[in-house]
Amino acid sequence: MQPSSPHSAAPANPQKARSGLNRIWHAAGYSMEGLRAGWNEKAFRQEAIAAMVLLPLSLWLGRSWMEVALLAGSVVIVMIVELLNTGIETAIDRIGPEWHDLSKRAKDMGSAAVLLALLLCIGIWAAALFQRFFHG
Repeated sequence: MQPSSPHSAAPANPQKARSGLNRIWHAAGYSMEGLRAGWNEKAFRQEAIAAMVLLPLSLWLGRSWMEVALLAGSVVIVMIVELLNTGIETAIDRIGPEWHDLSKRAKDMGSAAVLLALLLCIGIWAAALFQRFFHG
């Protein structure tokens, strides 16, 4: 009996075998599932609701396309980082519920990334508001 080649075995993930538009279609579906899963997380839901207000507001507050892009982009970055943080936390929880120094470190670093994204967003919005209302 011949040993099977690693290339002849069916991939563990069917997405790896897809190509072209079929792969893009399925990847988009997985992304939508990820957004739905994110919606179930309280922090992401709060940020998404804030984005529903802040993204249109960025069109009014920004005086150029670059300012609008910075304002809107900073909001979207917070949501991206929150999804990544939730992914890290979910993977750690999948490994096991017991306390471990490395699990704590991974979760703390994910949380710190969210904090930095929020501080960046707040700083950009504060500067734009100051420029609009106090600087002329």
